[in-house]
Amino acid sequence: MAWTPAPEEQELTQVAVMEKEDRENVIVLYNDDVNTFDYVIDCLIDICEHTLEQAQQCTMLVHYKGKCEVLSGSLKKLEPRCSALLEAGLSAEIH
Repeated sequence: MAWTPAPEEQELTQVAVMEKEDRENVIVLYNDDVNTFDYVIDCLIDICEHTLEQAQQCTMLVHYKGKCEVLSGSLKKLEPRCSALLEAGLSAEIH
């Protein structure tokens, strides 16, 4: 007979798996020579719900390092936001 975990243990396992999946997906924003700092900051605030400070920091990282992870979460959460960034003319992808 196979061992079956108690319902509480099953729930904890499901939460751990969901948390792991959330951490594995990120939107990476890439540098470009087209968009201004202010435009990128505005997009991050509007689309990714960043604070002004978060958006400024991400924009500086993108500028100096060439890319920055701007948002993490489930694919279901990230796909529409990544699409919105692309529609806004930014270079981004989900990893």
